[in-house]
Amino acid sequence: MKQLLTLCLLALGISAHAQGVMQFESDNHDFGNVPEGTMATHEFKFKNTGNQPVVIANVQASCGCTTPDWTKTPVLPGKTGIIKAMYSSAGRPGVFNKTVTVTSNATEPSKVLTIKGSVLTKDEIKPTLTAAQLAQSPRMVVDKTTHDFGKMEAGQQPTARFTVKNTGKTPLVLGSLTSGCYCVGYKTPPTPIAPGQSATVDLIYSQRQLGQMSDAVTISSNDLSGDAKITLKANIVRDLSGNSMVKESSTAVPFK
Repeated sequence: MKQLLTLCLLALGISAHAQGVMQFESDNHDFGNVPEGTMATHEFKFKNTGNQPVVIANVQASCGCTTPDWTKTPVLPGKTGIIKAMYSSAGRPGVFNKTVTVTSNATEPSKVLTIKGSVLTKDEIKPTLTAAQLAQSPRMVVDKTTHDFGKMEAGQQPTARFTVKNTGKTPLVLGSLTSGCYCVGYKTPPTPIAPGQSATVDLIYSQRQLGQMSDAVTISSNDLSGDAKITLKANIVRDLSGNSMVKESSTAVPFK
């Protein structure tokens, strides 16, 4: 009986120490200066130095501006895995310090990783770039810089479609849209635009002020040469129904 008890305790001791261990090369990364509009990406690599597989249950970023990804399959003892942190710098100039929290079955069930850096606007970073660096930048070329909706009714939300081509040498990532009127919506392509390729961008106009309107729109990107400027125009009227009337026998009637 004593021998059996000893064996049971030994088995329990071995089981208690049977666990995966995530040993990271580093738990923080400093991007330094990041050009506004780029997607700053870093891979945190770890090795499983334990004696059981490591399974990552979830990786949670501290804000919506950081998108995590990670090794989805169990990481066996002696093998390596990654936690990828991607920070979207579009429309976020200035210093940033963000975290991603890794939840797993490892000895340290909750591990916090940190990324930091400083986002510089194009005006700030352009003087520090060499000609070779500028030559490697993507280039955003829009097929037109103005769209006139003509006469439209207040409350309508018409869409203007633009074609954006990347004439540069690296993938083009479209960033945020800004407008002084806060009346423009934005639909971008789901993936970066490869060099030499084109994609469509939809601008949804929801201007409610009456009269002849002209609103400037700026689309940011990782094109280091500058942002795209677009002007939306329209004649906003209260009600378009009056324009569907014609004279018939000196009486105004609607089209049939």
